[in-house]
Amino acid sequence: MTQTIQASIIQIDELELRFNLKEIIDNQFFPEWQENLPEISEWEKESLDRLKSGYLNLLKKPPFLENSVRMAVLHPLLFIAGFYLFPFDVKPEKSVTISLEDEDGLIIEGRIDALILQDQFWLLAIESKRAGISLEAGIAQLLAYMLGTPNPEKPIFGMLTNGSHFLFAKLVKTQTPQYALSDEFVLRKRENELYKVLSILKRLTSY
Repeated sequence: MTQTIQASIIQIDELELRFNLKEIIDNQFFPEWQENLPEISEWEKESLDRLKSGYLNLLKKPPFLENSVRMAVLHPLLFIAGFYLFPFDVKPEKSVTISLEDEDGLIIEGRIDALILQDQFWLLAIESKRAGISLEAGIAQLLAYMLGTPNPEKPIFGMLTNGSHFLFAKLVKTQTPQYALSDEFVLRKRENELYKVLSILKRLTSY
């Protein structure tokens, strides 16, 4: 019997059970968020400083919902990173359906907040949550979208954000799908950690 569930309510343990998904702790599996990170320009730093200031100012006037996160943080960040320029293609609100061929006939469906393509290769699947929501609540949803990649022979990367916190993920869709997570980057720190977020985004686009 076919069962359809929303990606927003899937749990990591269910993905691990049904997809044989496995988390990898070894840093060698996901070095892209730590090693060979490109420098960012002074213009980029100035832009990120303004982005941070604007976001922190908006937090003083709640409620700050998911659409606000996309408008005030996510899309400006993608613009600064150059994802609206050739050869990238940003697809906002991309529908994804994942079908699992087993006796349960599980279908997972949902909409990615932003999907970045390069030559039709899913480079980044991005999910945003409203401010105040822990990123832990969105990890399973992001991983479910990443499992839907049409290019299983290549790694896919993902980013999860609630505006003030950022987390990166890498998934390799082998016979036993494997994934790893980065550290969290937080805007409330004195150093602007958007510098590191942007540098990682630029590193992933050169993969």
